[in-house]
Amino acid sequence: MKLLVIAVGHKMPQWVQIACEDYLKRMPREYTLEVKELKPDITPSKEALKIRQVIAKGDHVIAMDEHGMDITTLHMSKTMANWRLLGKNIALIIGGANGLDQSILQMANEIWRLSSLTLPHAMARLLLIEQLYRSYTILENHPYHRE
Repeated sequence: MKLLVIAVGHKMPQWVQIACEDYLKRMPREYTLEVKELKPDITPSKEALKIRQVIAKGDHVIAMDEHGMDITTLHMSKTMANWRLLGKNIALIIGGANGLDQSILQMANEIWRLSSLTLPHAMARLLLIEQLYRSYTILENHPYHRE
């Protein structure tokens, strides 16, 4: 299964790049995790066009939005276990500064909220990638996650 984080935003600070790369390297082959960075645009509709070009037909799409479903780490790990059964690749989308266009939210299979706090784009990206790794470790009973 392939996990694709589609992130609108570029020129991330070096500490974000280093941290994200660390978690990407930790993911096992059965959960290939990749980040596709898209250059921001002034209007969400133009960003939506770029996002749709990256999503493959048949992908299970999850959009990150401040009005989405509030999820916990344990919920994410259970969801990740269910993804194995779906037999589809997963596309997780983080919008730009103006959020995601309505067309992306409408095409999404799920809409999640990463936090009730307003997060800078760099933090949202790192948080999502770390939580995907953490969810994997929960499934594998790895000691990384502690309750």
